[in-house]
Amino acid sequence: MQVSVVIPALNEAENIAAVVKELPWGLILECIVVDNGSTDATAAEAAAAGAKVAAAVQRGYGRACAAGASAAIGEILVFMDGDGSDVPSEMGLLLAPIIAGECDFVLGSRLRGKREPGSLLFSQIFAGWLAGLLLRLLYRISYTDMGPFRAITREALNRLHMREQTYGWNLEMQMRAAQCKLRIREVPVSYRNRAGGESKVAGSFTGSMRAAVRITQTLLRVASS
Repeated sequence: MQVSVVIPALNEAENIAAVVKELPWGLILECIVVDNGSTDATAAEAAAAGAKVAAAVQRGYGRACAAGASAAIGEILVFMDGDGSDVPSEMGLLLAPIIAGECDFVLGSRLRGKREPGSLLFSQIFAGWLAGLLLRLLYRISYTDMGPFRAITREALNRLHMREQTYGWNLEMQMRAAQCKLRIREVPVSYRNRAGGESKVAGSFTGSMRAAVRITQTLLRVASS
């Protein structure tokens, strides 16, 4: 099964080339970096490192992920961040259950894996725990995280009919996957501090609050659908 890696990126010129070069190219067909309206050289750095570059001019994490999925040609889609915090060498942990035909969706859990000190804020850990508790009550499924490092078959993603365009994309995918009764597995993955620059979510109080509000809205919307 052919694998496409999708990396949404906003002003990650400092990090994106290293992320693309670190990918396990022996396992994947292509890497799609989605430039989500960057004002720096993110697109140029990604292309020079060997990625295909797609554009999602209107900002929004979900919009960028959807644009990358549309541009990719692989039967399996791997989503990850472009800041150097995910560990590409662990991609095989996500792919193996899907390639073996055991799963449709595999989520990498940062909370169950090894984390560098300071790589996750307490608010992020708490949000993952709370979301996991609510989804366990709603769908009787155990999630511990809403991390970005995840793999899903294209057929399964199409079944989810994703609508979220901003920070709630990851949560919507997990909820829709449970609703659609996909074969789901969560595996521990390592997590590092971002290589450089500032997080668009955890880097500021405003960003954190905006993400929290959108994730809450997504939870309520999808749960009631």
